[in-house]
Amino acid sequence: MDLAQLTRDLEALVEETRAALAAAPDTAAVEALEVEVLGKKGRLTIVLRGIGQLPAEERPLVGAVANRVRGAIEGEIGARRTELGAAELESRLRAETTDVTTPGRPIRRGSLHPSIEAMAEIARIFGQFGFVVYESPEIEDDEHNFQMLNIPPDHPARDLWDTLYVDVPGHLLRTHTSPGQIHVMRTVKPPIRALLPGRCFRYEAIDASHGTEFFQVEGLMVDEGTTLGDLRGLLDEFAHAMFGAGKKTRFRPGYYPFTEPSVAFDVECLVCGGPGCPACKRTGWMTILGAGMVHPVVLRHGGLDPERYQGFAFGMGPERISMLRHRIHDLRLFLENDLRFLGQFR
Repeated sequence: MDLAQLTRDLEALVEETRAALAAAPDTAAVEALEVEVLGKKGRLTIVLRGIGQLPAEERPLVGAVANRVRGAIEGEIGARRTELGAAELESRLRAETTDVTTPGRPIRRGSLHPSIEAMAEIARIFGQFGFVVYESPEIEDDEHNFQMLNIPPDHPARDLWDTLYVDVPGHLLRTHTSPGQIHVMRTVKPPIRALLPGRCFRYEAIDASHGTEFFQVEGLMVDEGTTLGDLRGLLDEFAHAMFGAGKKTRFRPGYYPFTEPSVAFDVECLVCGGPGCPACKRTGWMTILGAGMVHPVVLRHGGLDPERYQGFAFGMGPERISMLRHRIHDLRLFLENDLRFLGQFR
Protein backbone atom coordinates (compact mmCIF):
# COMPACT_ATOMS: atom_id res chain seq x y z
CA MET A 1 0.00 0.00 0.00
CA ASP A 2 1.41 3.45 -0.97
CA LEU A 3 0.97 6.88 0.63
CA ALA A 4 -1.66 8.04 -1.84
CA GLN A 5 -3.87 5.01 -1.37
CA LEU A 6 -3.69 5.24 2.41
CA THR A 7 -4.60 8.91 2.28
CA ARG A 8 -7.60 8.18 0.02
CA ASP A 9 -8.80 5.47 2.42
CA LEU A 10 -8.64 7.90 5.33
CA GLU A 11 -10.55 10.60 3.45
CA ALA A 12 -13.14 8.04 2.35
CA LEU A 13 -13.63 6.99 5.97
CA VAL A 14 -14.57 10.57 6.84
CA GLU A 15 -17.21 10.69 4.10
CA GLU A 16 -18.63 7.28 4.96
CA THR A 17 -18.86 8.22 8.62
CA ARG A 18 -20.58 11.51 7.77
CA ALA A 19 -23.18 9.66 5.67
CA ALA A 20 -23.76 7.07 8.41
CA LEU A 21 -24.22 9.83 10.96
CA ALA A 22 -26.81 11.55 8.82
CA ALA A 23 -28.79 8.32 8.74
CA ALA A 24 -28.43 7.60 12.48
CA PRO A 25 -31.93 7.69 14.05
CA ASP A 26 -30.91 8.26 17.66
CA THR A 27 -28.00 8.76 20.05
CA ALA A 28 -27.70 5.02 20.61
CA ALA A 29 -26.91 4.56 16.89
CA VAL A 30 -24.33 7.35 17.13
CA GLU A 31 -22.66 5.65 20.09
CA ALA A 32 -22.52 2.36 18.16
CA LEU A 33 -21.03 4.10 15.09
CA GLU A 34 -18.39 5.79 17.24
CA VAL A 35 -17.23 2.40 18.52
CA GLU A 36 -17.29 0.97 14.97
CA VAL A 37 -15.09 3.76 13.56
CA LEU A 38 -12.91 4.99 16.43
CA GLY A 39 -12.82 1.98 18.76
CA LYS A 40 -9.68 -0.01 19.48
CA LYS A 41 -10.68 -2.49 16.78
CA GLY A 42 -12.49 0.12 14.67
CA ARG A 43 -12.17 0.95 11.00
CA LEU A 44 -9.68 3.79 11.57
CA THR A 45 -7.35 1.45 13.43
CA ILE A 46 -7.56 -1.10 10.62
CA VAL A 47 -6.66 1.54 7.99
CA LEU A 48 -3.72 2.81 10.02
CA ARG A 49 -2.21 -0.65 10.18
CA GLY A 50 -0.99 -0.01 6.60
CA ILE A 51 1.47 2.61 7.88
CA GLY A 52 3.96 -0.15 8.61
CA GLN A 53 4.25 -0.90 4.89
CA LEU A 54 5.36 2.66 4.01
CA PRO A 55 8.91 3.97 3.90
CA ALA A 56 10.04 5.60 7.12
CA GLU A 57 10.11 9.08 5.62
CA GLU A 58 6.39 8.88 4.55
CA ARG A 59 5.01 7.70 7.85
CA PRO A 60 4.92 11.17 9.52
CA LEU A 61 2.87 12.46 6.59
CA VAL A 62 0.29 9.74 7.06
CA GLY A 63 0.25 10.39 10.80
CA ALA A 64 -0.65 14.04 10.17
CA VAL A 65 -3.49 13.01 7.86
CA ALA A 66 -4.70 10.43 10.39
CA ASN A 67 -4.84 13.02 13.17
CA ARG A 68 -6.82 15.37 10.94
CA VAL A 69 -9.20 12.59 9.98
CA ARG A 70 -9.73 11.50 13.61
CA GLY A 71 -10.45 15.09 14.61
CA ALA A 72 -12.93 15.52 11.77
CA ILE A 73 -14.75 12.28 12.63
CA GLU A 74 -14.89 13.16 16.34
CA GLY A 75 -16.32 16.58 15.47
CA GLU A 76 -18.98 15.07 13.21
CA ILE A 77 -19.96 12.52 15.88
CA GLY A 78 -20.11 15.16 18.62
CA ALA A 79 -22.31 17.46 16.53
CA ARG A 80 -24.70 14.67 15.57
CA ARG A 81 -24.89 13.43 19.19
CA THR A 82 -25.78 16.93 20.38
CA GLU A 83 -28.41 17.33 17.66
CA LEU A 84 -30.10 14.01 18.32
CA GLY A 85 -29.80 14.40 22.11
CA ALA A 86 -31.63 17.73 21.99
CA ALA A 87 -34.38 16.21 19.84
CA GLU A 88 -34.77 13.24 22.18
CA LEU A 89 -34.93 15.51 25.23
CA GLU A 90 -37.57 17.66 23.60
CA SER A 91 -39.63 14.58 22.73
CA ARG A 92 -39.34 13.21 26.26
CA LEU A 93 -40.33 16.54 27.80
CA ARG A 94 -43.42 16.70 25.57
CA ALA A 95 -44.36 13.13 26.54
CA GLU A 96 -43.84 13.75 30.25
CA THR A 97 -45.56 17.10 30.45
CA THR A 98 -47.67 17.37 33.62
CA ASP A 99 -50.74 19.51 33.89
CA VAL A 100 -50.21 21.13 37.28
CA THR A 101 -53.85 22.28 37.31
CA THR A 102 -55.13 18.69 37.35
CA PRO A 103 -56.52 17.74 40.79
CA GLY A 104 -54.26 15.34 42.67
CA ARG A 105 -55.21 11.88 43.78
CA PRO A 106 -56.69 11.83 47.26
CA ILE A 107 -54.40 10.42 49.94
CA ARG A 108 -55.92 7.91 52.34
CA ARG A 109 -55.79 9.46 55.78
CA GLY A 110 -55.15 7.12 58.66
CA SER A 111 -56.76 7.32 62.07
CA LEU A 112 -56.39 5.91 65.54
CA HIS A 113 -57.91 2.52 66.23
CA PRO A 114 -61.14 3.07 68.20
CA SER A 115 -59.67 1.19 71.19
CA ILE A 116 -56.64 3.49 71.27
CA GLU A 117 -58.87 6.54 70.82
CA ALA A 118 -61.06 5.37 73.71
CA MET A 119 -58.04 4.90 75.99
CA ALA A 120 -56.84 8.40 75.14
CA GLU A 121 -60.25 9.81 76.03
CA ILE A 122 -60.32 7.82 79.29
CA ALA A 123 -56.90 9.21 80.21
CA ARG A 124 -58.05 12.72 79.33
CA ILE A 125 -61.13 12.54 81.54
CA PHE A 126 -59.38 10.99 84.54
CA GLY A 127 -56.47 13.37 84.03
CA GLN A 128 -58.84 16.16 85.04
CA PHE A 129 -59.09 14.42 88.43
CA GLY A 130 -55.33 14.19 88.84
CA PHE A 131 -54.77 10.67 87.54
CA VAL A 132 -51.39 9.99 85.90
CA VAL A 133 -50.74 7.30 83.26
CA TYR A 134 -48.19 4.58 84.09
CA GLU A 135 -47.01 1.51 82.19
CA SER A 136 -46.66 -2.03 83.47
CA PRO A 137 -45.30 -5.22 81.82
CA GLU A 138 -47.47 -7.49 79.67
CA ILE A 139 -45.54 -10.57 80.84
CA GLU A 140 -45.88 -11.01 84.58
CA ASP A 141 -44.87 -13.66 87.07
CA ASP A 142 -47.47 -15.62 88.96
CA GLU A 143 -46.68 -13.76 92.15
CA HIS A 144 -47.62 -10.32 90.77
CA ASN A 145 -50.51 -11.48 88.61
CA PHE A 146 -52.17 -13.55 91.32
CA GLN A 147 -50.55 -14.04 94.71
CA MET A 148 -49.92 -10.39 95.62
CA LEU A 149 -53.50 -9.68 94.57
CA ASN A 150 -54.84 -12.00 97.26
CA ILE A 151 -55.13 -14.98 94.87
CA PRO A 152 -52.89 -17.78 96.23
CA PRO A 153 -52.22 -20.92 94.12
CA ASP A 154 -55.14 -22.87 95.62
CA HIS A 155 -57.64 -19.99 95.45
CA PRO A 156 -60.86 -20.89 93.57
CA ALA A 157 -60.97 -17.40 92.05
CA ARG A 158 -58.18 -18.45 89.67
CA ASP A 159 -60.92 -20.16 87.67
CA LEU A 160 -62.16 -16.66 86.76
CA TRP A 161 -59.09 -16.15 84.57
CA ASP A 162 -58.20 -18.70 81.89
CA THR A 163 -54.49 -18.05 81.84
CA LEU A 164 -52.00 -18.20 78.96
CA TYR A 165 -48.56 -19.23 80.24
CA VAL A 166 -45.26 -18.58 78.47
CA ASP A 167 -42.27 -20.93 78.20
CA VAL A 168 -40.51 -19.25 81.14
CA PRO A 169 -41.41 -21.15 84.32
CA GLY A 170 -43.77 -19.20 86.58
CA HIS A 171 -44.47 -16.49 84.00
CA LEU A 172 -47.61 -15.72 82.02
CA LEU A 173 -49.34 -13.20 79.80
CA ARG A 174 -51.09 -10.96 82.28
CA THR A 175 -54.77 -11.71 82.59
CA HIS A 176 -55.62 -8.20 83.80
CA THR A 177 -53.91 -4.87 84.43
CA SER A 178 -54.35 -5.21 88.21
CA PRO A 179 -50.71 -6.33 88.78
CA GLY A 180 -49.81 -2.76 87.90
CA GLN A 181 -51.27 -1.72 91.24
CA ILE A 182 -48.41 -3.48 93.05
CA HIS A 183 -45.78 -1.87 90.81
CA VAL A 184 -47.21 1.61 91.36
CA MET A 185 -47.68 1.30 95.13
CA ARG A 186 -44.07 0.13 95.49
CA THR A 187 -42.67 3.06 93.52
CA VAL A 188 -45.04 5.98 94.21
CA LYS A 189 -45.81 7.39 97.63
CA PRO A 190 -49.44 8.24 98.51
CA PRO A 191 -51.51 10.10 97.55
CA ILE A 192 -51.70 7.91 94.44
CA ARG A 193 -53.88 8.54 91.41
CA ALA A 194 -52.76 6.17 88.68
CA LEU A 195 -54.06 4.88 85.35
CA LEU A 196 -52.53 1.73 83.87
CA PRO A 197 -53.66 1.05 80.27
CA GLY A 198 -52.52 -1.99 78.31
CA ARG A 199 -53.28 -5.31 76.68
CA CYS A 200 -54.50 -8.37 78.56
CA PHE A 201 -54.79 -11.99 77.49
CA ARG A 202 -57.20 -14.76 78.42
CA TYR A 203 -57.94 -18.13 76.93
CA GLU A 204 -61.71 -17.97 76.67
CA ALA A 205 -64.54 -18.19 74.18
CA ILE A 206 -65.01 -15.21 71.87
CA ASP A 207 -68.46 -13.68 71.67
CA ALA A 208 -70.08 -10.30 71.09
CA SER A 209 -68.58 -8.84 74.30
CA HIS A 210 -65.48 -11.00 75.02
CA GLY A 211 -62.14 -11.66 73.32
CA THR A 212 -58.91 -13.53 74.02
CA GLU A 213 -56.81 -10.41 73.60
CA PHE A 214 -58.20 -7.09 74.73
CA PHE A 215 -57.25 -3.73 76.17
CA GLN A 216 -57.94 -2.73 79.74
CA VAL A 217 -57.43 0.42 81.76
CA GLU A 218 -56.69 -0.01 85.44
CA GLY A 219 -57.34 2.84 87.85
CA LEU A 220 -55.94 3.16 91.37
CA MET A 221 -56.45 5.81 94.00
CA VAL A 222 -54.83 5.50 97.44
CA ASP A 223 -54.93 8.14 100.15
CA GLU A 224 -55.92 8.63 103.74
CA GLY A 225 -59.67 8.49 104.23
CA THR A 226 -60.61 7.27 100.75
CA THR A 227 -64.15 5.84 100.69
CA LEU A 228 -66.50 3.86 98.48
CA GLY A 229 -68.54 7.04 98.10
CA ASP A 230 -65.52 8.70 96.47
CA LEU A 231 -65.38 5.82 94.00
CA ARG A 232 -69.10 6.10 93.16
CA GLY A 233 -68.88 9.84 92.64
CA LEU A 234 -65.78 9.55 90.44
CA LEU A 235 -67.30 6.85 88.24
CA ASP A 236 -70.56 8.76 87.81
CA GLU A 237 -68.61 11.84 86.71
CA PHE A 238 -66.59 9.70 84.32
CA ALA A 239 -69.70 8.12 82.77
CA HIS A 240 -71.36 11.49 82.26
CA ALA A 241 -68.20 12.95 80.70
CA MET A 242 -67.76 9.94 78.41
CA PHE A 243 -71.35 9.24 77.38
CA GLY A 244 -73.19 12.46 78.11
CA ALA A 245 -74.92 14.05 81.06
CA GLY A 246 -78.01 12.27 82.32
CA LYS A 247 -76.99 8.77 81.28
CA LYS A 248 -78.18 6.18 83.77
CA THR A 249 -75.60 4.28 85.80
CA ARG A 250 -75.87 1.37 88.19
CA PHE A 251 -73.69 0.38 91.15
CA ARG A 252 -74.21 -3.23 92.16
CA PRO A 253 -72.36 -5.82 94.27
CA GLY A 254 -69.58 -7.79 92.63
CA TYR A 255 -66.70 -10.01 93.58
CA TYR A 256 -62.95 -9.67 93.06
CA PRO A 257 -60.35 -11.19 95.40
CA PHE A 258 -58.26 -8.03 95.42
CA THR A 259 -61.05 -5.63 96.47
CA GLU A 260 -63.39 -5.66 99.45
CA PRO A 261 -66.14 -4.66 99.06
CA SER A 262 -66.32 -5.19 95.28
CA VAL A 263 -68.77 -3.64 92.85
CA ALA A 264 -69.72 -3.73 89.18
CA PHE A 265 -70.43 -0.44 87.43
CA ASP A 266 -73.03 -0.49 84.67
CA VAL A 267 -74.18 2.09 82.15
CA GLU A 268 -77.47 1.94 80.31
CA CYS A 269 -76.88 0.23 76.95
CA LEU A 270 -76.55 2.90 74.31
CA VAL A 271 -76.40 0.32 71.54
CA CYS A 272 -80.05 -0.64 71.89
CA GLY A 273 -81.26 2.18 74.14
CA GLY A 274 -82.77 -0.16 76.74
CA PRO A 275 -84.83 -2.98 75.16
CA GLY A 276 -81.86 -5.34 75.08
CA CYS A 277 -79.44 -6.61 72.44
CA PRO A 278 -76.59 -9.16 72.10
CA ALA A 279 -74.07 -6.57 73.30
CA CYS A 280 -75.83 -6.15 76.67
CA LYS A 281 -77.05 -9.75 76.84
CA ARG A 282 -80.66 -8.54 76.52
CA THR A 283 -80.51 -6.74 79.88
CA GLY A 284 -80.43 -3.11 78.77
CA TRP A 285 -77.27 -2.55 80.80
CA MET A 286 -73.61 -2.73 79.84
CA THR A 287 -71.03 -3.48 82.53
CA ILE A 288 -68.09 -1.23 81.69
CA LEU A 289 -65.89 -1.92 84.70
CA GLY A 290 -65.36 -3.80 87.93
CA ALA A 291 -64.18 -1.92 90.99
CA GLY A 292 -63.95 -1.88 94.76
CA MET A 293 -61.92 -0.87 97.77
CA VAL A 294 -58.36 -2.23 97.62
CA HIS A 295 -58.06 -5.30 99.86
CA PRO A 296 -55.78 -4.77 102.91
CA VAL A 297 -53.67 -7.73 101.79
CA VAL A 298 -52.98 -6.00 98.47
CA LEU A 299 -52.08 -2.77 100.24
CA ARG A 300 -49.56 -4.65 102.39
CA HIS A 301 -48.02 -6.31 99.32
CA GLY A 302 -47.74 -2.83 97.86
CA GLY A 303 -45.76 -1.71 100.89
CA LEU A 304 -48.52 0.41 102.42
CA ASP A 305 -50.09 0.29 105.87
CA PRO A 306 -53.85 -0.48 105.52
CA GLU A 307 -54.46 1.04 108.95
CA ARG A 308 -53.37 4.40 107.55
CA TYR A 309 -54.20 4.24 103.85
CA GLN A 310 -57.32 3.21 102.01
CA GLY A 311 -57.84 3.06 98.29
CA PHE A 312 -60.06 1.95 95.49
CA ALA A 313 -59.29 0.37 92.14
CA PHE A 314 -61.21 -0.18 88.94
CA GLY A 315 -60.60 -1.93 85.64
CA MET A 316 -62.45 -1.09 82.44
CA GLY A 317 -62.39 -2.27 78.84
CA PRO A 318 -61.98 0.51 76.24
CA GLU A 319 -63.61 -1.70 73.59
CA ARG A 320 -66.80 -1.76 75.62
CA ILE A 321 -66.52 1.98 76.06
CA SER A 322 -66.26 2.31 72.26
CA MET A 323 -69.20 -0.05 71.77
CA LEU A 324 -71.36 2.27 73.82
CA ARG A 325 -70.01 5.53 72.42
CA HIS A 326 -70.39 4.47 68.79
CA ARG A 327 -73.33 2.06 69.23
CA ILE A 328 -71.43 -0.96 67.95
CA HIS A 329 -73.16 -4.25 68.59
CA ASP A 330 -70.22 -6.70 68.44
CA LEU A 331 -66.79 -6.44 70.09
CA ARG A 332 -65.28 -8.78 67.48
CA LEU A 333 -65.42 -5.99 64.91
CA PHE A 334 -62.56 -4.27 66.74
CA LEU A 335 -60.26 -7.24 66.14
CA GLU A 336 -60.92 -8.03 62.46
CA ASN A 337 -58.89 -5.11 61.00
CA ASP A 338 -61.57 -4.45 58.39
CA LEU A 339 -60.72 -1.05 56.89
CA ARG A 340 -64.37 -0.48 56.04
CA PHE A 341 -65.11 -0.60 59.76
CA LEU A 342 -62.02 1.21 61.02
CA GLY A 343 -62.34 3.94 58.38
CA GLN A 344 -65.46 5.25 60.13
CA PHE A 345 -63.43 6.50 63.11
CA ARG A 346 -61.65 9.51 61.59
